[in-house]
Amino acid sequence: MKTLKNLFLDELADMYDAERRIVKALPKLARAATCDDLKGAFRSHLKETEGHVKKLELVFRSFDAKVKGKTCEATVGLLEEGDEIAQDFKGSPAINAALISAAQKVEHYEMASYGCLHEWAGLLGNGEAAGLLQEILNEEKAANESLNELARAGSNEEALGEGLEERPDKRSGNLPRGGRRVGASRNRTGSMSRAHVK
Repeated sequence: MKTLKNLFLDELADMYDAERRIVKALPKLARAATCDDLKGAFRSHLKETEGHVKKLELVFRSFDAKVKGKTCEATVGLLEEGDEIAQDFKGSPAINAALISAAQKVEHYEMASYGCLHEWAGLLGNGEAAGLLQEILNEEKAANESLNELARAGSNEEALGEGLEERPDKRSGNLPRGGRRVGASRNRTGSMSRAHVK
């Protein structure tokens, strides 16, 4: 009979695989972004995600379980969708909004998963694991909120494809933070066209 501990370890293996895939995907998202703030957010979350992989290894060990991954089909699908959206909107005013949308889908999946894992670790009486999972959950929530702020600060407005100079920020009379006038030069250092998830 499979119990909550079996379910916990199964889902933990799922998220271990997910985080390792996300580590490979984040640099490609950063290269595809044309907004410096968004590039920075992806790079910052990459460092956090590398830390998540290590924390999950500690969670496995706290249960005296072998560290292993189980193919996370949900993350595979979400990352493939992110690759497609980056290709579809490459060079368009909507590229940054598209990338934020793709990244937030991943964040919401992670938040749901870590919420369950944290709760289950507590029920299983493993305070160390519960604490580590709460740390990861907090960082995923913060990353999601950072993406929300970037979207509202300019990426969503830019995606309209209209002249931002005609729609100033009412508080300051300037362009929305992160905004860019249509036709302004952009630094496209790469795209997700080379993305490949094993």
